[in-house]
Amino acid sequence: MPEAQDARKIRHGSLVARIVVATAAIVWVFHGQDWDKLREVFGRLSWGCFVLSLAAYVVGQVVVAFRWWLLLRAQSIHIAVIAAVRLYFVGLFYNNLMPSSVGGDLLKAYYVTKHTHRRLEGVLSVVVDRIVGLAGMVLMAVVAYLLFLRGRAIEAGGARTEAMGGGIAAYKGAVLWFVGVLGVILVVLLAHQGLRLRFRRTVGRLWDRGTELLGRVRTALAVYLSKPLTMLMALLLTVAGQTIVVAAFWLLGRNLGVEAGARYYFVIFPITWVVAAIPISIAGLGVLEAGIVAMFTTLTAATGESALALAFCQRFVWVVASLPGGMVHLLGSHLPRQFLVDDENGAN
Repeated sequence: MPEAQDARKIRHGSLVARIVVATAAIVWVFHGQDWDKLREVFGRLSWGCFVLSLAAYVVGQVVVAFRWWLLLRAQSIHIAVIAAVRLYFVGLFYNNLMPSSVGGDLLKAYYVTKHTHRRLEGVLSVVVDRIVGLAGMVLMAVVAYLLFLRGRAIEAGGARTEAMGGGIAAYKGAVLWFVGVLGVILVVLLAHQGLRLRFRRTVGRLWDRGTELLGRVRTALAVYLSKPLTMLMALLLTVAGQTIVVAAFWLLGRNLGVEAGARYYFVIFPITWVVAAIPISIAGLGVLEAGIVAMFTTLTAATGESALALAFCQRFVWVVASLPGGMVHLLGSHLPRQFLVDDENGAN
C-alpha cells in the first residue's frame, strides 16, 4: 500500500512538473509578441490551404501507420492494415491530447495485445516503431542540413543574430544556477535512507522479472536484425511520411507569410518534433512552440509573430487530425471482432 501511494505521488509530481514546464514555455513564447501583428498574420490564413495541409498530414500519418504494420508482420503478428491504422490513430489521439507524449504508445501497445497471443512481441513492435520514427526524423534533419544549409549564410540579419546570441548569453547564468540546484536536490534525495531502501527493493523485483523477459526480448529483437529489408523499408516509410507532413506545414507557412525557404522546414520541424517527444511537458505543449519560434527567428528572416502563428497552426492540425482516433476508441473499433491466430512466418 505505501508503495502504491509513493507511485501515485511520483505520478502527480511528474504531472505537476510537466505543467510547470509547459506554462513556462508558453509564457516565454508569448513574451514580447506584438498582438496586432499576430492577429494580422492569422488573418492571412486561407482555410482552403489549412484543409489541404490537414489532409496531407493525415496521409503522412497513414504512411507511418503502415510502417508499424510492417514491423508487426516482422514479428509474425498478422493483423489487417486497417486495424493497424485504427490503433495508430488511437495512439495519436492520446499522444497529442494527453499529458504525456508516450501515453498513446502505451495504449497502442496494450490494445495490439488484444489482436495476438504474441503479446511481448506486439509491445516491442511499438517500441521499435518509436525508435525507427525518431531515427528517421533525426536522419531527415541531418541530411537536410548537410545538403541545404551547411556552409550557407543564415537568412536572418546579422544584427538579429547578434541580439539572439546576447539573449542566450544572458540566460546562461540562470541555466547554470538551475542545473546546480537540481543537482543538489538529487544528491539530497539519494542520501535519504528510506528512498535508498525503496530503490533497492524496486531494483530487486525488476531484476527477477527482467531476467525472464530479457531472453524473450533478445529473441524478438533478433527477428528485426535478421530482416534488414523490412527495417530499411520502415526507415524509408518514416522519411516519406514525415516529408509529406513537412510539406504540409511548408504550405501553411507560405500562406501565413513566414519568410523561410523550404529547406529550413526540413531541419527545424524534425528537430523540434524529436525534442517535443521527450515527456517533459504536456504533449510537448509550449516546448514545441518555443522551439519553432526560436529556430525560425534565429535561422531565418521570419518574424516571431509569423513563426508563432505557424506553431499554433501545427498544433491545431495535430489536434484535428487526432480526433478520429478518439472516435475509434469511443466506438471500440480498435478491438478485434475475433481473436486472430498468427502465422508462423513473418515479413521478409
